[in-house]
Amino acid sequence: MNNKELKQLLDSKVDYYNQPSFIKDDPICIPHLFTKQQDIEIAAFFAAIFSWGNRTTIINKAKELMQLMEMQPYNFCLTHDAKKLKRLNGFKHRTFTANDLYFFIDFFHRHYSKHKTLETAFFPRKGMTVEEGLNHFSAYCFSFEHLKRTEKHISSPVKKSTCKRLNMFLRWMIRNDKNGVDFGTWKSVSPAQLICPLDVHVARIARQYGLLHRKQNDWEAAMELTLNLRKLDVKDPVKYDFALFGTGVMENKKI
Repeated sequence: MNNKELKQLLDSKVDYYNQPSFIKDDPICIPHLFTKQQDIEIAAFFAAIFSWGNRTTIINKAKELMQLMEMQPYNFCLTHDAKKLKRLNGFKHRTFTANDLYFFIDFFHRHYSKHKTLETAFFPRKGMTVEEGLNHFSAYCFSFEHLKRTEKHISSPVKKSTCKRLNMFLRWMIRNDKNGVDFGTWKSVSPAQLICPLDVHVARIARQYGLLHRKQNDWEAAMELTLNLRKLDVKDPVKYDFALFGTGVMENKKI
C-alpha cells in the first residue's frame, strides 16, 4: 500500500470515528459532562490518568470520582477540607489509590490558586515543544511533597515513556476541529506539534501499516510514529489516533 492509498484508508477511518457518537463510549465523555474550563481540565486529567484496562471500568471509575467531588471538581479541589476528603477514603482504580488522589487534589489546589488554567502547568513559556511540556509537568508536579509511588502515574519523555495517557490528554485539550470530540481550548502549542498516543494496540496497527518500525514501545517510537503521520497530514497528524485506535482497540473495548 502506497502513501496515497494509506492516507485514503486512514482518513476514512478518522471520518468514521471522529464524531460525537464516539464520545459516549470513550473516557473523553467525562470532561464532556462539564462546561466550565477548569472542571473540564480536571475531569479530563483524571479520565486520562485512569485510562488503562477496560474502557467501561475506566469511565465508571472516573464518573464515581466526579460524583465524590459533587460534580464540581474545580470547586472541590479549591475548597476541600478534611470532611470532604474523608469521602474519598477507599477510592481505587487499579494501582491508583486514595493516597494518589489526595496528592493530585492538593496539586490542583496549589496550581489553580495561582493560575486560571492547567495549561500553564505544561506550557509556562511560549515556544515550548510537547516533549518539553511533558517533562516540565512531571518536574513541576513532583516538586511538591509526595509519595514516591505516586510518580508512576505521571510519565515523561525523560524517562523514555511513550507518555500515552498524557499525550491523549493533550490531544483532547489542544486538537481543534469542528467535530466536537476534542476540546481544542489550549493554544500554547498547535495540533501540528502533538505526539500520537502510543500503546500496544496502536503500535501493533501502526507496524502493520508500516508507520512504525521501532520494536520497543517508548518515547522514540511515539516520535517515529508521529513523524510518519505528519507525512499524511502535517497540520493535524494526531487525528490519525482515531484511525489507529479504532482499528486496533475499539472492538476489544480496551485502551
